[in-house]
Amino acid sequence: MISLTDSQKIGMGLTGFGVFFLFFGMMLFFDKALLAIGNILFVTGLSFVIGLERTFRFFFQRHKAKATSFFLGGVLVVLIGWPIVGVVLEIYGFFLLFRGFFPVAVGFIRRVPVLGSLLSLPGISALVDKIGESNTMV
Repeated sequence: MISLTDSQKIGMGLTGFGVFFLFFGMMLFFDKALLAIGNILFVTGLSFVIGLERTFRFFFQRHKAKATSFFLGGVLVVLIGWPIVGVVLEIYGFFLLFRGFFPVAVGFIRRVPVLGSLLSLPGISALVDKIGESNTMV
């Protein structure tokens, strides 16, 4: 099992609550307050998990400038008060930022017993194969 420091455990909790608030805010017809809390908790939790310096290095790389601007711009737009536009910008930026992790995540999920069989269904497998190809999403 992987040992986590106390700050990483706090970061996992903050990130989990952030994802929960983002999902719950979208379920409640893009509630501005819940989405704003979710964004703040997600970004704060991410910086606790991987560390402040590594977070800055991850977001502010030259080749990720477009993705970072879309993601953080979406967070800012949600905080200003336009939740639908902000969430669309965040999702696009999120896919651009984390597209290198998708093949690893898809490979891991395919090995999970129940989820792997779901991903091998005819309609879903083509979509998952397309998502798993990290170089095609630009």
